[in-house]
Amino acid sequence: MPLFNKVAVIGTGLIGGSIALGIKKKKLAREVVGVSRHKKSVFLALKMKVIDQGSVSFKIIKGADLLIIAIPVDAILTLKKRILKYIDKGCIVTDVGSTKEKIVNCLEKTFINYIGSHPLAGLEKRGIVNARPCLFEDSLCILTPTKETSFLALKKMRELWKGLGAKTIILTPKIHDSILSFVSHLPHIIASVLINSIPRDSLRFASGGLKDTTRIAASDALLWRGIFLTNRKNVLKAIESFENNLAKIKSAIKNSNAKALEKILLQSKKIREALE
Repeated sequence: MPLFNKVAVIGTGLIGGSIALGIKKKKLAREVVGVSRHKKSVFLALKMKVIDQGSVSFKIIKGADLLIIAIPVDAILTLKKRILKYIDKGCIVTDVGSTKEKIVNCLEKTFINYIGSHPLAGLEKRGIVNARPCLFEDSLCILTPTKETSFLALKKMRELWKGLGAKTIILTPKIHDSILSFVSHLPHIIASVLINSIPRDSLRFASGGLKDTTRIAASDALLWRGIFLTNRKNVLKAIESFENNLAKIKSAIKNSNAKALEKILLQSKKIREALE
């Protein structure tokens, strides 16, 4: 028996499209519908059989027992008034935004069965053409319930992400944003700064190391602009931490301090190896 009767996805891009494909492949819902701003995107989603029905109008989400909001974080904050009249009282609402505190504070006051989600999976490529049903296999999805979150919503969302292949973990929205500022948001900033720091005429000599290190700099600029600005305080703390560590290695090189330099490099080597 399917977990849901009708799932509606707002934003059929890479993440929203991959969720829809995964739900259809695993038969987690009887019907999956999608909403996009552009008719062309709706047409493509239908052609690729990512969704069963699609529209540029929010009316199509009527009757859904699960609504997944998969649009940039700053856009999520302005959406609730436009969709509220189409949401049934019992509908579970989730978002897949990369920041949580502002979104949770905004949406939990509006939707009775709201719970925040953040699947830690994705690609630097964007758009529904890159969507894949297995995107969340062997990944981690953070859920951010609060004291207002219903037991049913939490239980169902855990089952959904498990069905998509992801392990779930629970964090408060505040702790989520603090952790992600270091492990997700800071790497994007560093990759962007690094690629911008290299003289253009030197890039033709770029090897695999540079390409691997800066891969995520090719991500959606508008998406990441919203992430940085909705988690501004935490991101600034992460940048300061990076600046402090950069200053240490700069000082060691400037002063030809081989011992200090080796210590820094050995420490980073051990930390990185522990990630494997």
